[in-house]
Amino acid sequence: MTASSPMNRDLFWRLIEISTALSSERNTARLFEKILDAAQDITHADGGTLYLLKEKNGRLALEFEIMRNNSLSLTLGGTSGRPIPFAPLPLLRDDGTPNHNNIATHTALTKRMENIEDAYCAEHLDFSGTKAFDARTGYRSKSFLTVPLCNHEGEVIGVLQLVNAKNPQTRESIAFPQDIEPIVAALASSAAIALDNQILLQDTRDLLDAFIKVIAQAIDAKSSHTSAHCQRVPALTELIAEAACQAAEGPLQSFNLNENDWYELRVASWLHDCGKLATPDYLLDKSTKLHLLIDGVETVKTRFTALMAQVEAGYLRQMRDNPAQIPVLEELMREEIANLADDCQFIEKANKGGEFMSDEHKARVRQIAERCWKDHLGVEQPILTEQEVSFLCIDRGTLSFDERQKINDHMKVTIQMLESLPFPKNLQRVPEYAGGHHEKMDGTGFPKGLKRDQMSWPARMMAIADIFEALTASERPYKPPMKITQALGILQRMRDQNHIDPDLYQLFLTARVWEQYAKRFLKPEQLDVDSIDAYR
Repeated sequence: MTASSPMNRDLFWRLIEISTALSSERNTARLFEKILDAAQDITHADGGTLYLLKEKNGRLALEFEIMRNNSLSLTLGGTSGRPIPFAPLPLLRDDGTPNHNNIATHTALTKRMENIEDAYCAEHLDFSGTKAFDARTGYRSKSFLTVPLCNHEGEVIGVLQLVNAKNPQTRESIAFPQDIEPIVAALASSAAIALDNQILLQDTRDLLDAFIKVIAQAIDAKSSHTSAHCQRVPALTELIAEAACQAAEGPLQSFNLNENDWYELRVASWLHDCGKLATPDYLLDKSTKLHLLIDGVETVKTRFTALMAQVEAGYLRQMRDNPAQIPVLEELMREEIANLADDCQFIEKANKGGEFMSDEHKARVRQIAERCWKDHLGVEQPILTEQEVSFLCIDRGTLSFDERQKINDHMKVTIQMLESLPFPKNLQRVPEYAGGHHEKMDGTGFPKGLKRDQMSWPARMMAIADIFEALTASERPYKPPMKITQALGILQRMRDQNHIDPDLYQLFLTARVWEQYAKRFLKPEQLDVDSIDAYR
């Protein structure tokens, strides 16, 4: 076959066409299939196998990625969904010597193409596995063309093996012609480049994913009270996004995410709280109102104990000086000590925080603060400091306004951190998605005060996911884990107050996203919803 023959020209243009197709394919499984399709097409091979070289347990082995045989109508691996039931082929034997018996491992070790006219006559290689396959299937494996796939550094990354070249006219099995070898070698080179690029991209993505999850785990590790929050929010966000993609009507019926969009959303949801790395640990761990590095209520209780002892000592002195008044003084002493004990118990309860601190309770805290006790120097000190009074009068939860502002600053840090990263084009919306989960639809959220129409759907989804996870989490020390009825009631009020997106809330409710999440992550007793009608 001459260089200018029509067949060579056709193969040349076919090779260019195949190389272009391989370089543009982004799906790894489809890339495997295109490589094998092209090789079989050019060589008229009846079957073929693509192996990738991987390291497992410190040993290099060729793993089956896709296997095909036209005569047997057999397709395994790739996008078929059918696994290949063959063990990987190790490059080294158990004794550490190179495995040159198997044609695929021999090709990987030598980096040379092997063209076998008839496997049953090849005495230098072990085709026992091939013969066993033939015996089971009634097939006759004859000619083999096995080609190493080498990357730009000359390292073997895989092996392409073709079986039984077919005569285009008679369809009988023939040897692979030698003049096809340069064409197959060129195809293998193009395939190796495409495959190596795909492997490098996947390795980079795997590294980024691992790095992102390490950051999330570090944030969760800062506080046992928010542990797993950074892991559950991504799961819930994806459940909401899946429901949105499946919406057949309404504002979300045209919403859809492609493969890159899903990855972008996943990265953003894993990084949504990365700014908490800069948040002081004692704030993340503030389980009570007086908790700083330790719970200050213990100091307050000690003061009450000292004051009770001082009150008792004062009455005992009066009893010594006025024996006739002992019964009256004893009653007064018991009453005052009981009142002090009751005040101390009230302070302990107020310290735990909750959904609401009434004005009446705040007034009682201030009244108690007027009491004084004497320190070790005999100097009168207030039973509660001004800071303690301020903390104990916190309306909701355990954080003061200033502390909440420090917590809220994590969103500014999150956005600063993410906007400083050189995200590629397909991840450029990560800062917007991750940085918007504390915004409210009426513009009263933070850090930017965005309104609904200024936010993307994914950012609004993440806001609902963040709230619902926090409400139902079982690790928060200042509240028991909410049941679904209570959490949905709060989301409903937030919808009515224009704090969360109403369309996404409706989707969250009617698509029963809350139920899917609860079955995966919550305790069985939290799932207490009989009907969603009350929450529409």
